[in-house]
Amino acid sequence: MTGTPLRVGLVGYGLAGSVFHAPLIAATEGLALDTVVTSNPERQQQARAGFPDVRLAATPDELFARAAELDLIVVASPNKTHVPLATTALKAGLPVVVDKPVAGTAAEARELAALAEERELLLSVFQNRRWDNDFLTLRKLLNEGELGDVWRFESRFERWRPKPKGGWRESGDPTEIGGLLYDLGSHVVDQALVLFGPAASVYAETDIRRPGAETDDDTFIAITHANGVRSHLYVSATTAQLGPRFRVLGSSAGYVKYGLDPQEAALRDGLRPGPGWGTEDESLWGRVGSGESPVTGGGRPEPTLPGDYPAYYAAVAKALLEGAPNPVTAREAAAALDVLEAARRSAREKVTVTL
Repeated sequence: MTGTPLRVGLVGYGLAGSVFHAPLIAATEGLALDTVVTSNPERQQQARAGFPDVRLAATPDELFARAAELDLIVVASPNKTHVPLATTALKAGLPVVVDKPVAGTAAEARELAALAEERELLLSVFQNRRWDNDFLTLRKLLNEGELGDVWRFESRFERWRPKPKGGWRESGDPTEIGGLLYDLGSHVVDQALVLFGPAASVYAETDIRRPGAETDDDTFIAITHANGVRSHLYVSATTAQLGPRFRVLGSSAGYVKYGLDPQEAALRDGLRPGPGWGTEDESLWGRVGSGESPVTGGGRPEPTLPGDYPAYYAAVAKALLEGAPNPVTAREAAAALDVLEAARRSAREKVTVTL
């Protein structure tokens, strides 16, 4: 790509904005981090320290007042602000990237998608875990037919946090759109739908386990896909012993992979994309085989492909500059929200929900 980089306004500089979006935007050819919106003085200092040339704004209104000076808005603020901020940006004529979940309901996501289509503007959803190392490796195995016909997909995003941290993500106020179902659940459901297609039915169990917790912190989602694959998805903050990140069982073989993709930890540590980015040690590779546990040496080691979060923003830049496809559409995000809403209803009413 050549020419003047697209000027990006980033709304929000908490975990999502500072750890994920700002570093990835700054590392992407064709994009330039122009403005960061945060009213927090410490976060303003943090943004200026990390990106000396960045401009600062205290409110989204300040940003939108000079919309003509920008080419892309990234919404990385709390979940309840996603829809109003994305709507304002689209009506101002600006393409938008919105952190997951794009909205609190599938209906709102589809309304946003319709507005973007009407305005002929990009509306993309930051589902970075489509570029996790294990997910990319599993897609490769599936494309090559290594596992045969997949019967069951198990995916776990588990943590051990026996004490709530507080903040809007753990708030019991429904308007905050908090809880693990909509946080980590957005990731595991999106991955399952990308791999195995539309959901036909959903069953879920959600619990509040920790003293003082206000919203779900231990959740299980079972999806029966239209093609017959069953996805069993676990998200938890109360897991004292972590299970495999993926356990995928097929008619020919299975794939078991432990450990999280290293990119989030690297970004939290202040590292930036470059040579060797997203790679992991051979000792962490998953195993492919049949008839024996990988823990006792069953199967063969499967080299893990490098994780590639930078590919998301590279695809956004290419979509804006060259008309390439949107890497994650709002309608795809709406399909994931259909599942999350069905899961919430299933857990509440103790029923299996047909989609």
